[in-house]
Amino acid sequence: MSLTFYWYPKCGTCRNAKKWLDQHEVNYEPVHIVENPPSREEIRDFYQKSGLELKKFFNTSGMKYRELGVKDKLKTASEDELLDLLASDGMLLKRPILTDGEHVTVGFKEDEFERVWTK
Repeated sequence: MSLTFYWYPKCGTCRNAKKWLDQHEVNYEPVHIVENPPSREEIRDFYQKSGLELKKFFNTSGMKYRELGVKDKLKTASEDELLDLLASDGMLLKRPILTDGEHVTVGFKEDEFERVWTK
């Protein structure tokens, strides 16, 4: 199983997820989410495969989120507008994002990682 791990090294949640993956000997390819953010189509693919609402892909605690007033935009924006917004800046994406091309997890919850990534 080849995993892609989109992360931001300064993010504590990302570091915790990386530590968990390393401890469980899960192989992954790390991708810096700000330097190499996923494309709009990749984000759409993650969204469709995750089963999550699109708004769950936003980093609601980030400065960019607050600066751009995204909270208010979420109420009226179309799916296409939200995808464009997410693709515009890696700092707007909730992280880490982990995918094997079939499954996708967003954020780090140990029980979810256990269920999805240790097979």
